[in-house]
Amino acid sequence: MIQVQINRRVFAGKREFLLDVAIASSSSRIALFGPSGSGKTLTVQAIAGLLRPDSGHIAINGVTLYSSERNIWLAPQDRHLAYLQQDYGLFPHLTVAQNIGFGLKKGWFNQRRQALPAAARRWVEAFELEAILHSYPSEISGGQKQRVALARALAVEPRLLLLDEPLAALDAGLRIKMRAELAALQARLDIPTILITHDPADAVALADRVYNIDRGKITADCRPDMLETA
Repeated sequence: MIQVQINRRVFAGKREFLLDVAIASSSSRIALFGPSGSGKTLTVQAIAGLLRPDSGHIAINGVTLYSSERNIWLAPQDRHLAYLQQDYGLFPHLTVAQNIGFGLKKGWFNQRRQALPAAARRWVEAFELEAILHSYPSEISGGQKQRVALARALAVEPRLLLLDEPLAALDAGLRIKMRAELAALQARLDIPTILITHDPADAVALADRVYNIDRGKITADCRPDMLETA
C-alpha cells in the first residue's frame, strides 16, 4: 500500500508553486503522468526524502517515512528506497563495478581486487554486465548505463523503486527495447514502483494505475489503457 498526502509551497524567485498531492493505492506499479513542471519530480523527491513537505504523511506498505502530525521524518538513507534519475546519476570517476557496489559497504570500492558483494553480483548477472565491470560510464552505451543504474538501485534491496523518466534519454529503438526489459524486470520483482513519465506508452507498459498530475495536484486517476497513446 502506497499512501502519500503532502503539501509544500515552493518558491523560485517571485514565482510560487503549491504542491498538494494525495495518493492512496494498493497497486504495485504506479505512474505519475503529466507535463513538465506539473510537480511529478517534486512528489518523488518528497517520497525519497530529498524534499521535506510542509505537512502531510508518506507511508509505504505500513512503514511511515514522514508524518508531520507524529513528527516523523526518516532521512533518505534510512528510507531504503531506490531512486533512478533521468540522467542515471552514475559517478564518472568510478568503474561500473564501483558504481554498482556504491552504498553497499563503505569504502569497499577503494580495495584492490575486492569482489562485488553478493547483492550486487546478482544484478550484474541478471543484466549481463560482466563484460563492462571495469569500464567507466563514458565508455559504455546509453542502454548499458541504464542497466548499471538499475543494478546499483536494486542492489540495496529497496522497499520502493522510484523511476524518474527512465527512458527519456534513449533513442526510439532502444527506448522500446528497454521499456520491454523494465516491464519484464517489474514482473520478476516484488518491489513496488512509482514511475514519472509524460509518455503514455511508458505508462501503459510500466504501470497498473496512472495518476494525472497538473499544477501540483492530482487531477484524475485511471487504468493505463485509458490513456491516449497515439
